[in-house]
Amino acid sequence: MTTAAIHAGWSAQDQHGAVTPPIYSSSAYAHPSHASLRDLFARRSDGFAYARSGNPTTAVLEQRITALEGGIGAIAVASGQAATTIALLSLLAPGSHLVASRRLYGGTTEFLDDTLADLGVTTTLVDPWDLSAWERAIRPETRALLLESIANPGAELVDLPAISDLAHARDIPVVVDSTLATPALYRPGDHGADIIVHSATKYLCGHGTTVAGLIVDTGTFDPRRHPERWPRLTGRNSRFDVTFADEYQRGGSGLLAYARAKYVTDLGATLPAASAQQILVGIETLPMRMPKISADAAELAHRLHRSPGIAQVSHPSIPGRPDAHLASRDYSRGTSGVFSLELAGGEEAAAAFCDALQLWTIAVNIGDARSLICHPATTTHSHLTPAQREDCGVRPGTVRLSVGLEDREDLWQDLERGLAAIAGDHRQRPPREDLVTTHG
Repeated sequence: MTTAAIHAGWSAQDQHGAVTPPIYSSSAYAHPSHASLRDLFARRSDGFAYARSGNPTTAVLEQRITALEGGIGAIAVASGQAATTIALLSLLAPGSHLVASRRLYGGTTEFLDDTLADLGVTTTLVDPWDLSAWERAIRPETRALLLESIANPGAELVDLPAISDLAHARDIPVVVDSTLATPALYRPGDHGADIIVHSATKYLCGHGTTVAGLIVDTGTFDPRRHPERWPRLTGRNSRFDVTFADEYQRGGSGLLAYARAKYVTDLGATLPAASAQQILVGIETLPMRMPKISADAAELAHRLHRSPGIAQVSHPSIPGRPDAHLASRDYSRGTSGVFSLELAGGEEAAAAFCDALQLWTIAVNIGDARSLICHPATTTHSHLTPAQREDCGVRPGTVRLSVGLEDREDLWQDLERGLAAIAGDHRQRPPREDLVTTHG
């Protein structure tokens, strides 16, 4: 894992011997002849023509995530939201149906309920822990199942092998958002996922500098088994004069070829070369970062669980969680750094808790080197209905925490200030420079 995180997709073979993949900052790429460029547009050869559809730096990122996830190919796009959107648009068409977990990031739920519905796709949301609910929701027109390997914000885990078995018995692809897990903790393809999406903005980047998304094809979905279900992949495309499913005969991904040619290009969801390089740098330290973050998050969750003023802590290691067995079975390296807690005093308590903190940053990102905190009901999930928020595990007193790389005891001392604030203890806060101590 660590070797691939550093080396996959690149060796120092460019003309200058660059050890780190360079930023190819060019909007267009020269060709030696008219025929060379013509053949590229006719899909008779591979290469680069115009950066809207790809560039050499993003190609390295695509090869690296493919290696880390054990897939057959990948596409790098402008954001995690773009990755989810393009993956689903490539599988779904007007009149088709999607079954999705209720425990999804708020932006994903909004996309399913609003934009995807506008395009004529219906969605059924189910309890991710109820296998019978997944089975009952599947219809003849169902074309995909969607879930998160570790849900945001409550860190719920799913029995992906069991859900995948249900889907694959009907030859329906399973799309897994594995943003919180990353391949350092969990590879969905090893457990039945057909398509994996990432918001690379988060842990893959690791330092809160760059927005990016990734789509990985694990190689198990083949639309040719049921060509009538995915005619845009299996039929001759008049615009490009190709049949995208032919890519499978060459060991590639027809789904990704279609997604890149149509949606990445048409929607302009291009990942800049500089952003791709930032994600590549972040991935190099991913295998070292994720176990520490996961261990610190679990310890902080347990301390909060034992603290007054906390109604509930949502983390897989907390006693009584129905997914605890999945944590021990599938997540030997940890369950990432995002979890939520429910404060007994609702939004007022959440505001007091967050405002009392000095080390944790109030922000809506996750997966940063810095520890972040926010109130989902008024931020990431604010545009959902109360019922939808409840389905996502977001209530008025819910606070989401994203554990960073700081010393664990410094983070805990700051959380104790938040606990004191909701207990009505308004003692003078120390200046910021007094907060950071060194713990061996």
